[in-house]
Amino acid sequence: MLVTAYLAIIFLLALCVGLELTARRLTPPQQTPAAVANPAFRRFQTIFLQAYLLALWADWLQGPYLYKLYRHYSFLESQIAILYVCGLASCVLFAPIAGWLPQALGRRQTCLLFCLAYSACCLTKLSRDYFILIVGRVLGGLSTSLLSTTFEAWYVHRHVDVCDFPKEWIPSTFAKAATWNHGLAVGAGLVANLLAEWLHLGPVAPFLLAVPCLIGCGGVVLTEWSREETEGGLERDKQTLLLGAPNAAPVRMSAKARFSRSCQEGLRCLLSDRRVMLLGGVQALFESVLYIFVFLWTPVLDPHGPPLGIVFSCLMAASMAGSLLYRLATSTRYRLQPGHLLCVAVLLAFFSFFMLTFSTAPGQPRPHESFLAFLLLELACGLYFPSVSFLQGRVIPEEKRAGVLAWFRLPLHLLACLGLLALHGEVSGTGGGEGGSSTRHMFGGCAVMMLAALLSVVSLFTLGRNDTDLKLEGARGEGEM
Repeated sequence: MLVTAYLAIIFLLALCVGLELTARRLTPPQQTPAAVANPAFRRFQTIFLQAYLLALWADWLQGPYLYKLYRHYSFLESQIAILYVCGLASCVLFAPIAGWLPQALGRRQTCLLFCLAYSACCLTKLSRDYFILIVGRVLGGLSTSLLSTTFEAWYVHRHVDVCDFPKEWIPSTFAKAATWNHGLAVGAGLVANLLAEWLHLGPVAPFLLAVPCLIGCGGVVLTEWSREETEGGLERDKQTLLLGAPNAAPVRMSAKARFSRSCQEGLRCLLSDRRVMLLGGVQALFESVLYIFVFLWTPVLDPHGPPLGIVFSCLMAASMAGSLLYRLATSTRYRLQPGHLLCVAVLLAFFSFFMLTFSTAPGQPRPHESFLAFLLLELACGLYFPSVSFLQGRVIPEEKRAGVLAWFRLPLHLLACLGLLALHGEVSGTGGGEGGSSTRHMFGGCAVMMLAALLSVVSLFTLGRNDTDLKLEGARGEGEM
């Protein structure tokens, strides 16, 4: 497995470079966007990305060796499963709070809370005490919920309500963040492998490296973001003097009332539109099995001695390749629809789990086939996320999207928790992932869930066969979905 992992990362990185060059060649030349030429916007975008990318980097550093760390502390697989369940359960509990805290505490203060909570989470990894590790997982669930909402909330609020930049410029910032995110994920695996295995600092080293990254993120939020808010406040005061103070009564709605209204509107949208319901079913089924995969990939491969950091980088590079394939497939040359690519992604994920039910057979493990199946699953993820994001943007009204997505995440995390609890109930206590039939049964269950997701996708596009909202702009009127 050692040689296989290094050959795979070389091949996958070369593939990503080739796909990126091909995508750029097929993309027609465009005029320089006004956002790029605006120095105020570039400065605002830069100070946001400095903090946000540091937060993402710290998050990715904790991916490769989390399970390995718990095994290093001699915990059984069943005990580790409970630790993962605690993390997922805390995500369920803190998801509503993560939407409410920016309104109650302030967006910048909530970002600082994220930095503090995630730093504390990383420091708990120094302890071998099971209860302290559970506390760390709870803090990790809170931090993950905040990361997925708070930074974006600060940016959108400043972009639209304070700086008064055009809304059309917002996607350019998050597209840049997504591009960097793939590179950070691959790099995090390489750096984690350097610390844990090449320098022999052990599996806790990547978690300790994440702490100064989070401190740096908090420093940017305290200094640059504070300066940005101060300058924005001065500019708004000038406008108030010139135009008069607006009536603030409607804006003074309490944070609790705003959050409650968002949830009610989201639920109403979910129940009134069958397309939204089906899309939520696809998301819950697909993404819940990803949480189970995150738990199982290490015990499946680790007994065969691969460098886990390099394997993690391979998985992230495969996901990057999937995203680049999405760009190529939806380009003006090929014009494949996101709905087609969503079907391909779900089918590919089903095939991956089907392979894993055979490659993890008790007493006959085939690690190379399992590694290939994991790479195919990550490739499917690279196709899935931009496809489902496009469809969410078309099906769910923008003003109700936050509430609807919050309801989507509830069954997602619950399904993942149930899967890990089922695994905990079956595990014999020997660890190793492949010593019994529990892992194979879990992969079989994931394959069944992918079939259910495929049925939901087919139902969605049967329902909206002639719905132009589900198609790319350039392909409307050119045929059915």
